[in-house]
Amino acid sequence: MSMNQSYAIFGLGRYGLAVAKELVASGADVLAVDIDEAKVHFAMSDIPLCKCADVTNAEVIERLGIASIDTVIIAMAENLEASVLATMLCKEAGVKTVIAKCANETHQKILSRVGADKVVFPENESGTRLAKNLLSSGFVDMIELSRGVSMIELDVKPEWVGKNLLELNLRKKYSINIVAIREGNSVRIEINPETPLNEGAKLIVIANTEKLGKLK
Repeated sequence: MSMNQSYAIFGLGRYGLAVAKELVASGADVLAVDIDEAKVHFAMSDIPLCKCADVTNAEVIERLGIASIDTVIIAMAENLEASVLATMLCKEAGVKTVIAKCANETHQKILSRVGADKVVFPENESGTRLAKNLLSSGFVDMIELSRGVSMIELDVKPEWVGKNLLELNLRKKYSINIVAIREGNSVRIEINPETPLNEGAKLIVIANTEKLGKLK
């Protein structure tokens, strides 16, 4: 898990609060911010570091020390203008990863264009799931299929590029079963184990959740 990573959550509605609580419960460093004092007060019992502030203000972003945060989650989909301004300010401050919640595809395009590294639809990705994916460093996505078993999408590691699955023997080394390979918008489920892996490809695998640390 990414215990050395720091996170900031902008917006403490149901989605933002779920992300923040999951991250805090896992031991991560979390700063939660909302302009609504009542929401901040409500969240304080679960999130030690909560601030009431306007994250669309550049001076506030600087005062909160957002430049030193690794990942900012902007959970203010109901206010596109605020989401856009907060995204731009975070990227200008040098935040490496900005994830923004959006309300529709038009908002998704806008947020992506102003710098959001990832845009999520709340109906497709719950706050809890987003937090678990963030904590599972190195994985593009993770879905729990059942207790102890997960489906994971992970980047092909640099040292795997140019080698095939027979050479790598990933099943034996990492206790994973590869079910598909994604390259761009193409997903292959018929996998030739003798075909070398390409840079930028992603593996979709099923794994024992407890053994995921071997992949990091």
